[in-house]
Amino acid sequence: MRAEEEFDCVVIGAGVQGSFTAYQLAKHNRKTLLLEQFLLPHSRGSSHGQTRIIRKAYQQEFYVQMMEECFKMWTQLEKEAGVKLYRQTGLLVMGPEKSEPYQLIKNTLQKHKVPTVVLTQDNFNQHIPNVRLAEGDGALVEIPAGVLYADRVLRTVQEQFQKQGGVIRDNEKVTDIKPGPLVTVSTSAGVYRAKSVVITAGPWTNTLLAHTALQLPLEVVKINVCYWKEKVPGTYHVKQHFPCFIQTECEETKEHIYGLPANEYPGMVKICYHTGGKTDPDQRDQQRDRSDIDILQRYIARSIPGLIPEPAVVESCMYTLTPDHDFVLDCHPTYNNIIIGAGFSGHGFKFGPIIGKLLCELSLGEVPSFDLSPFRIRRFQANTKSAL
Repeated sequence: MRAEEEFDCVVIGAGVQGSFTAYQLAKHNRKTLLLEQFLLPHSRGSSHGQTRIIRKAYQQEFYVQMMEECFKMWTQLEKEAGVKLYRQTGLLVMGPEKSEPYQLIKNTLQKHKVPTVVLTQDNFNQHIPNVRLAEGDGALVEIPAGVLYADRVLRTVQEQFQKQGGVIRDNEKVTDIKPGPLVTVSTSAGVYRAKSVVITAGPWTNTLLAHTALQLPLEVVKINVCYWKEKVPGTYHVKQHFPCFIQTECEETKEHIYGLPANEYPGMVKICYHTGGKTDPDQRDQQRDRSDIDILQRYIARSIPGLIPEPAVVESCMYTLTPDHDFVLDCHPTYNNIIIGAGFSGHGFKFGPIIGKLLCELSLGEVPSFDLSPFRIRRFQANTKSAL
């Protein structure tokens, strides 16, 4: 065991949100420790894998407003690190034209003047060959959207954090958190004291919060990340300008289905169902539900005829869901020097830079630069339990 060390801030969990929070704190000249229970890099949580979609296509205006600044922050990090982190592909949004989800996305994009092209049943296949638009579905393309290179993002932001003087300790599992004016964090390898602690532990959030007599209404689900082989190589490749896409709902399901162009694995398109079966994060692979894959197979056979409707590769990821699928960005209700970033509900990666900034501001006791009322714990206070 190491001798006890003191930091201005300890960030627990080195996924995308924790890494960006630590990076922001180090930029503010705070002595910061970033703790990770697994050896880095790893594929046990929610931030691994090669790609994520970056988009402004949301029903809620507050997410569009956050993404306005976030796009600028991604560009700034690319310049700072000299690394390409984002590729513009556009995002195709499809869904029943008269449905609320599709109309809200369309209206919100147009209200915020996001460059968008609306497609019709007549011209759809001129712009998007090899996809069948269902009868009654509307379609639009959000032009600035694209692909984030997720693994590269994590590596880059952690390197930038270390260049600012930050310390990363991986393979250190947190075993206890004792609140106080200085919070004491005990791990498998040492004891740390800090003026503030930020918990960004994804599926393990409630395990850690139990030490502080708090439990949030979070549900952890396992996602089957599926890759589907092209019948003719190159048909859906990013170089053929095939976009990312979201199907808001369809005859197979009311849940989102999303996809990214062939890029990660040669000749394979990543298409996933936007939810999964409940799981224990420490026994993730015991959960073998494949009902989502059955839905995807039917959807692909009907809508994307150039793919073989049987997944060639299936990987695993986890979402930590809140009841409303909005994030938790808040101070602990009892201890305001313990900050919580959680419940990113499968759509938080693209917000990494802005979430890091907001959690840093909370940690420093500053007024947050965005209205955090949609993300406060009190919104589900009736479901928030004491752990004691």
